[in-house]
Amino acid sequence: MEGGWFLYLLECKNGAYYAGITNDLEARFVAHQSGKGARYTRANPPSKIVASKSYPDRSTASIAEAQLKKLRRPKKLHFFELDLVINDE
Repeated sequence: MEGGWFLYLLECKNGAYYAGITNDLEARFVAHQSGKGARYTRANPPSKIVASKSYPDRSTASIAEAQLKKLRRPKKLHFFELDLVINDE
């Protein structure tokens, strides 16, 4: 996966979801697995990438990440099926 920015959703070994953004999804997942990623994933290593979605730039990906993190767990996977960033306003 190359070009642009990605919003991704990981499932951790404890069953929790972790969301983040990156411009290199594979490298970021490896970093999370090896304990060099975010503080949360150092304590709760990810088991798999559940979903990802590409965005044209970091700003758009960051907005999408913030919106995703506001959703309850059952709606998080559905977020990746939508074509547009959700507008909560």
